[in-house]
Amino acid sequence: MRQKRQILPANIIASIRARKNRSVEAYVQDARPEGMVIASYNVHKCVGVDGKFDPSRISHVIREIGADVIALQEADTRFGERRGLLDLAWMERETGLLPVPVSGVAKAHGWHGNVIFFREGLVRDVHQMKLPGLEPRGALMTELEFKDGSNLRVIAAHLGLLNRSRQQQARMILDILRARDEKSTVLMGDLNEWRLGDRSSLNTLATVFGLPAAVPSFPSRLPVLALDRIMANRPGLIEKVMTHDSPLARLASDHLPIKAFINVDALRETPQVNAG
Repeated sequence: MRQKRQILPANIIASIRARKNRSVEAYVQDARPEGMVIASYNVHKCVGVDGKFDPSRISHVIREIGADVIALQEADTRFGERRGLLDLAWMERETGLLPVPVSGVAKAHGWHGNVIFFREGLVRDVHQMKLPGLEPRGALMTELEFKDGSNLRVIAAHLGLLNRSRQQQARMILDILRARDEKSTVLMGDLNEWRLGDRSSLNTLATVFGLPAAVPSFPSRLPVLALDRIMANRPGLIEKVMTHDSPLARLASDHLPIKAFINVDALRETPQVNAG
């Protein structure tokens, strides 16, 4: 007897099964989890999978996540004078989140569409990177000091669609990072990279950050590609990377947000300076 041919790839079948097995309680976001939560979200210029431009949906997904620090990509218009697409006053009032300030972009929320929001703490440093490549791409680096005195460097990035550009962009991020003092650092964003191998930008970044957890986040209705990543330069600093897979998140953007927990004890430890 001829065996039935499997039409869908195994990773798509696994994604469908995982969604069917999720309980309604998994989407309840009223209570924030304990500890520090960081997240990354490509908001697709606030255009949902239904083609509707609706910034309020994005804002409500961000409130669902309940992050202490969140990096957004495509939070500004792309061409002409960049303009922010979210209601920052609503964001502060409803979530307690404030944007890390950037210079030279009066109407934009962030830098080349990258914006970092934080809940509590002080901004100690901001560095805006213009990344190489054929497309206009950027990354935003900031150093945050929290109320317990701990410090965290956060890099928010959106890498290009071309492999060669991603390699150049990854190398530039590492070069800038190596020129600075050693500090607990997380890199998060839409890296547009799901492949591994010698030509992968993930391998370039792995020299400092290690290989990040692969959590499928794209496309939002049936995520099979791990385009979005959260990674750290110190083992044990981040824990339990996962998607925020709520009904509203499936609709609001073509990417699902991803989130992780910061090990606060590891954050308080003094990083060891590498001998060299």
